[in-house]
Amino acid sequence: MARLFGTDGVRGVANRDLTAELALDLSVAAAHVLATIGAFDGRRPRAVIGRDPRISGEFLTAATAAGLASAGVDVLNVGVLPTPAVAFLTGSLGVDLGVMISASHNPMPDNGIKFFTRGGHKLDDDVEDAIEARLREPWERPTGADVGRIQLDTGTAGETYIDHLVSTVGAPLAGLRIAVDCANGAASEVGPAALRRAGADVVVINASPDGRNINDACGSTHPEQLQAVVVASGADLGVAFDGDADRCLAVDHTGALVDGDQIMGIIAVALHERGELAHDTLVATVMSNLGLKLAMADAGITVLETGVGDRYVLEEMRTGGYSLGGEQSGHIILGDHATTGDGVLSALQLAHRVVSTGRSLADLARFVTRLPQVLVNVRGVDKARAGSDVALLAAVEEAQAELGSRGRVLLRPSGTEPVVRVMVEAAELDHAELIAASLADVVRERLVL
Repeated sequence: MARLFGTDGVRGVANRDLTAELALDLSVAAAHVLATIGAFDGRRPRAVIGRDPRISGEFLTAATAAGLASAGVDVLNVGVLPTPAVAFLTGSLGVDLGVMISASHNPMPDNGIKFFTRGGHKLDDDVEDAIEARLREPWERPTGADVGRIQLDTGTAGETYIDHLVSTVGAPLAGLRIAVDCANGAASEVGPAALRRAGADVVVINASPDGRNINDACGSTHPEQLQAVVVASGADLGVAFDGDADRCLAVDHTGALVDGDQIMGIIAVALHERGELAHDTLVATVMSNLGLKLAMADAGITVLETGVGDRYVLEEMRTGGYSLGGEQSGHIILGDHATTGDGVLSALQLAHRVVSTGRSLADLARFVTRLPQVLVNVRGVDKARAGSDVALLAAVEEAQAELGSRGRVLLRPSGTEPVVRVMVEAAELDHAELIAASLADVVRERLVL
């Protein structure tokens, strides 16, 4: 049976995979497990719940709040706010549990539930497994005054989060025009508000969520509209969030896309110059472009690589005490200010770098030269043998030797499909395509089902 929790909580089509019943049961089980491991420390537990604007978030939030209250947890419902806002509030309010109802960058019919422990940190795998194991178990329900209360926030939570974001910017952004694509998502209000409060002139698009239009041909997964608006409005740069605003991609004044690798590189150098980059190290995943690693080496910064997924980046950061990490997708974690990826925070830090240096985003991003990257998905193969087939591994080793230090080969089985992903980077696109196609042929031949 497949594990219920994925790399970022429980996710699926709302009201089919993720039902009100499941949301209620998950919240009850989470309360029980956290109580068992001593997370409440004998206190009457408290929780914060937020959501993105999807229609299904309304009933899933109600079900989750009901489950927690039935287990004796007092709940503050903060309404529509970004995932990083819920993580921040979980820490700043000193509550015992945070819950975000969102499917992030997924299409509108999907939704998800992710939990944060005290301090705003994501759950460890063993805690998630314990929650899954305790779903729908018999339990003695509290009664009378022992049941939890549910309170609706009046807007204070959002203001607290905006104040926190603006406090991270050392100098005002006056004179900077920023175009913002809010993906009709959770940052539609707080994203532009934070940038304006920091002093920027803000041009806003896709900030009219109706419950149905989240991530619909907009936001970080569809930056084309933002690219056009940046040029048309004469903006200095543009930023695009995803549905729950834990990601940020950028656009320079020419309309060129600036991806997560380049944003991480820009911020890493800024922190390094200020002596604020812990251990002079950036944590990135194996999918980050080799160009980022080469640029960081030139700047005297070490890059540590993890598996794909922000949870693995977070784990490495917490274990090693690192202050910056992220993914090529724009999921960037600034550990001195946040416990998870925060798109609005990343946008503010990027804009601050532009202002403080007096250089354009295009000029700053040029430092991270992206090597041509080719990704081939080989379907219908036995992915379990990808790491053990001798002939395939020999072919990968031969390809890497041919590329040398200015290229890279990555062979990665999919976590959810019978697919093996072949990724090749090289100085020339034609060379990368040739090697990727050759390796894909070897995968098909050696891993045939």
